[in-house]
Formats: sequence, C-alpha cells, structure tokens
Amino acid sequence: MDVYLAEFLGTTILLLMGNGVVANVVLDKTKGRDGGWIVVSAGWALAVYTAVLCVGHVSGAHINPAVSIGLAAAGVFEWRLVPGYVTAQMLGGIVGGALVFVFYKSHYAVTKDADAKLATFCTAPNLRALPLNLFCEVVATFVLVYAVLQLPDSDPTFTLASEGGGDKIQVGLGSIGGVRVALIVFAIGLSLGGTTGYAINPARDLGPRIAHAILPIPGKRDSDWSYAAIPVLGPVIGGLAAAALFVGLPS
Repeated sequence: MDVYLAEFLGTTILLLMGNGVVANVVLDKTKGRDGGWIVVSAGWALAVYTAVLCVGHVSGAHINPAVSIGLAAAGVFEWRLVPGYVTAQMLGGIVGGALVFVFYKSHYAVTKDADAKLATFCTAPNLRALPLNLFCEVVATFVLVYAVLQLPDSDPTFTLASEGGGDKIQVGLGSIGGVRVALIVFAIGLSLGGTTGYAINPARDLGPRIAHAILPIPGKRDSDWSYAAIPVLGPVIGGLAAAALFVGLPS
C-alpha cells in the first residue's frame, strides 16, 4: 500500500470512529446518548489505536498534519513527504466526517440541536476567547508531539522457540506503539480537553468542518468559520514547539 493512501485510510478511520463516538453521545435516539466526556475521550483514544493498527506498518500512521510537520522539524521525517501526507490526511478528514453523517443519518434527522450536529464534525470552545483557545491547542498538541518524539524507533519483539526446538519465531508487537499513542491521546482528552475539545489535529477539525459545510445535513447551522483557524494554527505551532524542544535539549 502506498504511504499516502495509508495516511488517507488511517485518517478516514480515525475520523469515522472519533467523530462517531461524538455522534453516539450527542445525537438524539442513539444507544450512547449522554454517555459523557469519559466515553468521548476513550472513544477518540481507541480510534487512534485502531488507525495506527491498520496503517502504522505502512506510513507510520501520523494521521495528523501537526505530527508530520513536528517530526519533520525534529529531523526524524523527510520534509519532501510532508505535503503528500498532509493532503492525504485532510482528504481522509473530509471523507471520515462524511461517513459519520451517512452512518448516523437517521439520528441527524431527528436531532433538533444544530450545535450538537456541528459538534459531531469539528471542535468549538465552551468559552470563546480566541487567544486562550489558541494557547490551549498549542499546549495540548505540544504534549502529544513531544511525547510521540520520545517513543523508541523500533517495536519490541518476543522470540519464541518453535515446538520442535528448531527455528526461532519472531512475534512482533507493533501494535504496542499504537497503545502508547492512544494512552497519550486519552490523557490529553481527560486533562486538557475541557476548554476547546482538544482538536490537536488540523485534519481532524478542518476536514470534517468542510464536510459539514457541503453535506445536506437537515437543520444544520453555519460551520463556524470564525473559529476554524484556531484548531489548525494551534496544533501546527504546538508541533513545531515540541520539535524545537526535542532538538534543543541534550539527549
């Protein structure tokens, strides 16, 4: 599988499941209605794990422009790949957001709250103060990217003896990397998600916001473009700050 296709697929899966858990919690007549913040945070973390498990072996499963840019700035990813990765991630964000609408279409139809419908696509602050909202996205994404930069390059393996006592069998634990990233995202959601909804990913926010703008969602409101720059700029700045600290601190 091509690395760009992998990033597109991984980001699509991320948004399908991540925005899917939001839809399950906030839309009317769903099984998960009013499940609460813990459900949303856990759902997003497991969405990250699933996406990493599916495509991590192909592209590294950045599934986030802030991660791709941050890793490139830190010198552990090639800048020439960044435009293709970001484009694939953005397209995956749009498609993933659209798939959530199709999946929960009957629930969008019976939900009257237009703000709730928008929340299933993109983030918004509970208290709108743009400089502080930007700061929150910068800090939360800094934590994500800096933590990702601390992960070891190679995945651990167990070596098992075969039943006949002959050749060794290598059992990979590549998915363990996905577990660690998922736990980081879960921690960010629980601790730092209460102000802006922790986009920490331009593709996670802008892609579905575009989908919200173009889809025939019944009773929808505007797509809140006055806020849209915050969850794009904040994560990029946070990723670059994490890279700067990673490069600047002695190992």
